Amino acid sequence: MPTPWSSPAQPANRPEAPARPRRRRALLTVAVAVACAGAGAFTWTAFSSGSPVHGLSEGAVLDAAAAGKLNLYLDGADSARKVHVTLDGAEVRTRAEGGRLQLAIPPLKEGAHQMVVKGHGQLPFAPSSKRLAFTVDSTPPTLRLRPAVAKSLRAPVTVTGTAKDAVKITVDGRNVGTDHAGTFTTTVTRPPAVIKVTATDRAGNTITREAEAQVPHPAMRAAHITAIGWADATLRGRILALVKSGKLNAVQLDIKDEDGEVGYASQVPLARKIGAAKGYYDARKAITQIHAAGAQVVGRIVAFRDPMLAGASWKAGRHDDVVQTPGGQPYGGSNYGAMAFTNFASPTVRKYNEDLAKEAAGLGFDDVLYDYVRRPDGPLSQMKFNGLGTTTPERSIADFVADTRAVVRPKGAFLGVSVFGIAATRPKEIAQDISALAKSSDYIAPMVYPSHWGPGEYNVANPGASPYAIVQRSLKDFAIKAKGTQSQIIPWLQDFSMGVHYGPAEVAQQIKAAHDNKMDSFILWNAGAQYQGTALASLKTSSVKASR
Repeated sequence: MPTPWSSPAQPANRPEAPARPRRRRALLTVAVAVACAGAGAFTWTAFSSGSPVHGLSEGAVLDAAAAGKLNLYLDGADSARKVHVTLDGAEVRTRAEGGRLQLAIPPLKEGAHQMVVKGHGQLPFAPSSKRLAFTVDSTPPTLRLRPAVAKSLRAPVTVTGTAKDAVKITVDGRNVGTDHAGTFTTTVTRPPAVIKVTATDRAGNTITREAEAQVPHPAMRAAHITAIGWADATLRGRILALVKSGKLNAVQLDIKDEDGEVGYASQVPLARKIGAAKGYYDARKAITQIHAAGAQVVGRIVAFRDPMLAGASWKAGRHDDVVQTPGGQPYGGSNYGAMAFTNFASPTVRKYNEDLAKEAAGLGFDDVLYDYVRRPDGPLSQMKFNGLGTTTPERSIADFVADTRAVVRPKGAFLGVSVFGIAATRPKEIAQDISALAKSSDYIAPMVYPSHWGPGEYNVANPGASPYAIVQRSLKDFAIKAKGTQSQIIPWLQDFSMGVHYGPAEVAQQIKAAHDNKMDSFILWNAGAQYQGTALASLKTSSVKASR
């Protein structure tokens, strides 16, 4: 039966032994060792090399978890009277059990420790003590990262940092080496939105930091065209002429539009199943043609306004894919019809849009630009989003955008988000929190069309007739919301008449308003792709350069 924990008795004082011949001493040492082993006494010869303590090695470095689970014992010592153990100068309680001596180790603090084991040998010249040094280290190594900057999403990015006291560094799961100072450098061929770096020390403590791949979006002057518009040789030719003349350096070409139609022959299974893949244009051919003209290609995906998916889902009994009224009927709002909006909280709806974005990035679209990435406008009390749970609509939509960005960035595409002009000051009105979206996307594209503002907004009596004032003041708010993030502001500007005639002067005033907010990128909107090129300065004489 195990004996209670006890403190070892102090050894009796013994007179110093006289010197003996070396050969006789060696023989006596062996004889004592054999005799002691036969009598069940502590085996002193174990002290001659290695650690006498089982469960702990000399120079060990333990993390907090390992230090709290130490199970230490001495073999061949079945009596507390035969051995004396101290830890950092304090006695360690012992208990004889099953032919060995268990050690009761107290809680260990951070830092260096020393254990001393002394035995009561039968001969004064026998080895009688052993010291064992070890360290408890529960502090992770220090990890510092430098900004990871690349010229484009299709170019490698260099990750550099310093990890003090680390013995292992991984970058996105791949081991990398360090120099004597702990500095490391490695290259990631296709940078994701966030690069994870983990440092591990001798004790097994780890620290993970995320290095955001800083790839500035190139300055962009774009114009919108629908899929059907691109299929029209005349409209397509006008857009390309503006590119070739140096007045535009990007084309915004629809991928999925407000009707839920996908403009090219998409291979996304759900798009084909519901008949959304229309094939109005050849995506690869269009991208090649636009690139050859010297422009980027921005693929617009109308996300949650999708009558085609909503109708197909409702008919198939997948009602959770559709925004509903509290009574369980489809909700579309007064402006769009009963079967217009899909449910942003539905995993099926989210995956469908993410799959289209991923496919577009793989085809070579330089940007994916979400539109209608919001809830329907109207009273929130009249809507039901099955699957939302306790998350707010604003948070759910921002998370969806972040998930998509993580998918398209490794394939070389930036992700933009089209938002209402009012979202900068009223984020809950349509579930577009600009601060959250700026952290989840590469750029925010506010629709600040002057004709869409109500009288008195930003103290402008007639916004439609005051294009400079309303655009300049509203974009200032967006700049504030995106401050501190890598996201840029690239506004949608009005190139159409609504209530007030818009000619080259009105378009130019909006461009100047953006420029005065240090925003030289913009996207022009005209539903019929009829743009006023005289409002645009040549890129050859402006600060905006074509870049891919």
